[in-house]
Amino acid sequence: MTLIKSISGIRGTIGGHVGQGLSPVDVVKFTAAYATLIRKTTSITTNKIVVGRDARMSGAMVEKLVVGTLMGMGFDVVNIGLASTPTTELAVTMENACGGIILTASHNPKQWNALKLLNEKGEFLNKEEGEEVLRIAEDDAYTFAEVDNLGKETQVDYTQKHIDAVLALNLVDVEAIKKANFKVAIDSVNSVGGIILPQLLKALGVENTTVLFGEPTGNFQHNPEPLEKNLSDIMDLMRKGEHDVAFVVDPDVDRLAMICENGDMYGEEYTLVTVADYVLAHTPGNTVSNLSSTRALRDVTRMHGGQYQAAAVGEVNVVTKMKETGAVIGGEGNGGVIYPESHYGRDALVGIALFLSHLAHKNIKVSELRASYPPYFISKQRIDLTPDIDVDAILERVKEKFANQEINDIDGVKIDFPTKWVHLRKSNTEPIIRIYSEASTMQEADALGQEIIDIIKAMI
Repeated sequence: MTLIKSISGIRGTIGGHVGQGLSPVDVVKFTAAYATLIRKTTSITTNKIVVGRDARMSGAMVEKLVVGTLMGMGFDVVNIGLASTPTTELAVTMENACGGIILTASHNPKQWNALKLLNEKGEFLNKEEGEEVLRIAEDDAYTFAEVDNLGKETQVDYTQKHIDAVLALNLVDVEAIKKANFKVAIDSVNSVGGIILPQLLKALGVENTTVLFGEPTGNFQHNPEPLEKNLSDIMDLMRKGEHDVAFVVDPDVDRLAMICENGDMYGEEYTLVTVADYVLAHTPGNTVSNLSSTRALRDVTRMHGGQYQAAAVGEVNVVTKMKETGAVIGGEGNGGVIYPESHYGRDALVGIALFLSHLAHKNIKVSELRASYPPYFISKQRIDLTPDIDVDAILERVKEKFANQEINDIDGVKIDFPTKWVHLRKSNTEPIIRIYSEASTMQEADALGQEIIDIIKAMI
């Protein structure tokens, strides 16, 4: 059993003793702590909190606990039921609510679930707010409402409202998409993507859609992280040559991966790069991604005359940097597209609509579109450490060793060489150092990562 309490939310495996997994008692405690924070910090005058969930097998159980607890804290709950993470984020602002809770463990396997906590803007809590939720929960510093002040629940389906919001975006060209007559495949991994994505594609004018694992049972038919090693079924389907593109999402539909018409992976790092190319061509401006994302976004941004900035890893950090720099597009290299014209959250629906608009305008094959971008390869490695090792000291010594290179230390240490980079950062949840490196070939990226690993091991 596992329970991970962090500033970005509470996640854990279902079952086990209190405090050792995401037990019903833990769900109630952290929901009450969150409600206490919202009560103290919100500027919204309504008393509403939105709750949405993915299709995990534990979702209905956790939903009942969360809704009941919020009502017990005196809040009115807008329960939008089975809904993607970006749908829930949009619903917070559309409802003028003072917060929201998303019940999803994102790409984690089916035994996991989580409470992801939103502020009144439908954005994730910042570091200070997250820490305060943990403190309130630890101290049991919450008080439930008396009977006359209990909240009530209303149920609203936000699926169509989210789709309508995507269609209303200026750069979503429904006529061009419809005219292109795309044939699209989807892998929605038995979660809420199976509900909303077919409806989105139909609204975009895509009449020929094949759906794999579309039934939202929560019993995922493969590992739900949208990586190549988990996607053999849809890649095999694409190799038959009957579709133009395949879209793959994680269980809560905030990450987007694509597969080319020939069955090759498009590369999740290039989801954001491609969408940014389209957005920047029509609305010049700045971009942001995290330090561990591909350099290709920087190259494309500069090609369009904009400035690129890197943020610390984590969606809330990317959003903060985007607001600081006035970025017109941003996100993360895991397939997360954040388009402020819609909202400040990763949204696979927005990514799909903008990608198809771009593809329709280009009038080329998906593989050809992918080949038009700067070729980079990322190697992801790690070093397991014992708890007694001073990771911060190791990172400082690595930084000193490469002091003659461009260094960014806002989140671990990133060393930028002229044609490659390597990023070392301490894991927040495990005694490990993550080592991501990028170069023009995978062999060179692997070699750079291994060079850093050898240096660190010599220090231990």
